[in-house]
This record gives sequence, structure tokens and C-alpha cells, in this order.
Amino acid sequence: MNKLLHLCSLLMLVFYTSCGQNKKDLSKENSKPETQYASRWIYTQHEYADAAGKRVIVQNSFPKSGGRYTDPTGKDHVYAVFWTRIVNETDHPFELSIDFPVESYELPTLPGIYCRLFFPADTMTSDKEALYDYGLTSLKSVLDNGLSKPSALKRTIGPKASGAFYVVTLSNKGVDGPIRTGFTFKGEDVFYSINKNEIHCGKINLKDLILSK
Repeated sequence: MNKLLHLCSLLMLVFYTSCGQNKKDLSKENSKPETQYASRWIYTQHEYADAAGKRVIVQNSFPKSGGRYTDPTGKDHVYAVFWTRIVNETDHPFELSIDFPVESYELPTLPGIYCRLFFPADTMTSDKEALYDYGLTSLKSVLDNGLSKPSALKRTIGPKASGAFYVVTLSNKGVDGPIRTGFTFKGEDVFYSINKNEIHCGKINLKDLILSK
């Protein structure tokens, strides 16, 4: 009888422990809606709404690393790694097309600073946010192979879906103070700002988006 009671107690302990663990896992898994990400990595978030009130959300990150890069000719540059995430809550595919020329931009408010943009093909995901260079492992090959080419990005994000991509800035010398960047939309036009220097760089397909936040 004592053995039977002891066995029943052990079974009940296993049952309650197991249930508690499952409940914890489910709570953790469902605690974060799709559009919520770790705010410590996000510099700006812009929300646009279509005619039906459904949103396109643009999240631009803070920089990571900001180290030195020496090109194949021996010339030194300064780079920083960023990412941008787009969340498409509308009922339509969201198409983004960005083009930067091979020539460097001189930033009007930062005389003597010449900057270029690169779009690595590596996939950016939220689990890489805490990693060095945001987990970008192909940086040197991206820059070595892209120096003589224009930079371009074409991305389609389906309805009720999200996607993120890397952006690498490369300049002839460091900026005095922090560097802040990000994409915004004005109508169908895409703009990229570097420390408040705004560059028109592309198009989107949705015509009726209005900035709401």
C-alpha cells in the first residue's frame, strides 16, 4: 500500500511539472506579436497606412561595429552595418526597388565625407540582432566585389508578411559623432537619410500610403 501511494505521488509530481513547463513555453512563444521586436536595436519606426487603414511599418536600426575596411588597392575606409525591417500588414504585395550609383555621395552637412551604400544578399533575421555586425559574415567579400558596381535592392514582401535586409555604409573617413540612417517613403518615392542628409533612391508600388506615425 505504501509503495502504491509513493508511486502515485511520483506520477502526480511528473504531471504537474510537465504541465507547468508547457504553460511557460506557450506563454513565452505567444507573448510577442509579429510587429514587436527588441526596441533597443531600433533607431526609428515609421508607420504608413493605406486607404483601408492597414499598415506598412518601416523599422531602421542603430549601427553596429563601425570598423575599418581596407579595399584591394590598400585604401582605408570606415564602415557601419545597419538593417531595415518592413512589415506589410496590407492585403497587397509590397514592392521595393532601390538603386545607388557607383559614385560616392558627399553629404551636404558633413563636408569632406563621401559615402556609399551596399546591400548584402545575406538574410537578416531577428535572432542576429545581438551579434557582431548583426551577424553579417560576408562583409569583406561584399565590399571587395561591390566597389566597382552600383548598389541595388529589389524586394517583394507579401501581404501579412515581413522581411529585413542589411545596409552597409562605407565612407572615406569617420563621422564626428554617431551615425544615424534610415529609409522613409513619400508617396511612391523612397528616401534614405544619413545624419539628416536625405537622398532620393528608389520607388515603392503602393501609391496611397500615408504616414501615420
